[in-house]
Amino acid sequence: MTTLVTGARGRVGSTLIELLNARGLPVRAASRAPEKLTGLPADVPRVRCALDAPETFPAALDGVTSVFLYADASRLDDFLAVAATAGVRHIVLLSSSSVLVPDPAADPLARGHWAAEQALAASPITSTLLRPGAFATNALGWVHALRTTGTVRLPVPDAHAGPLHERDLAEAALAVLTDPDPLGGAHHLTGPESLTFREQLAVISRVTGMTAEAEPLAPEEWKKEVSAHLPEHIADSLLAYWRKSDGSPAETTKGIEELTGHPARSFTTWVEDHAAAFTG
Repeated sequence: MTTLVTGARGRVGSTLIELLNARGLPVRAASRAPEKLTGLPADVPRVRCALDAPETFPAALDGVTSVFLYADASRLDDFLAVAATAGVRHIVLLSSSSVLVPDPAADPLARGHWAAEQALAASPITSTLLRPGAFATNALGWVHALRTTGTVRLPVPDAHAGPLHERDLAEAALAVLTDPDPLGGAHHLTGPESLTFREQLAVISRVTGMTAEAEPLAPEEWKKEVSAHLPEHIADSLLAYWRKSDGSPAETTKGIEELTGHPARSFTTWVEDHAAAFTG
């Protein structure tokens, strides 16, 4: 009853591997570069699995009965065909709440996740969809600015989100992989509270003692600043998303509690768990 965890270098995947291993459940860590996997339990096998490279699928899926899958739709039909042949019975997809917009196929932020969900819907393998909202780990993108200036330049500083702790997401994945009751279906997962970017920075300041303030930035200036690593159409989509939630609380759900039996961890707890990343 082996579970293959793709994206094993990521925070969610690596935490899920630790949780499965702690329960004594067979788990296999999959990564494009398994030789770079560090910090995992020593007895967890590593295997190469690049989701855009079908030649890596057969060995990765051999003997596997369930999969935790990142939403990469590029060669997903091939992956699902190999998985079905290998005897995989359940796939848990790390999708996104972005698919809940009216036309996800046309939305740059949702399109890839939606395509992955549609591919799974057409597969004979039972699938469970996890649709997280904003990750609390997005705040780690502010570390450099906070350490150097104490401020973060933001185009929509009062946009709301419900930051989700990555451990809650991993525990939700563990629940659907090990408990037959929530098998199948889709789960919208968020943190327990809606916070603006400005409010998140205030939490970071309170917990760490460092200066952490928001500095408003014109959207066009922000797009120039991020142009080296963020395509313009994605930047425009993010701006549109933030503007919709500007001053408007984000939806929060009880999805984590329903799956794990405990309330979702607060953003304050997340900052406490990651304080060293901000203070050095």
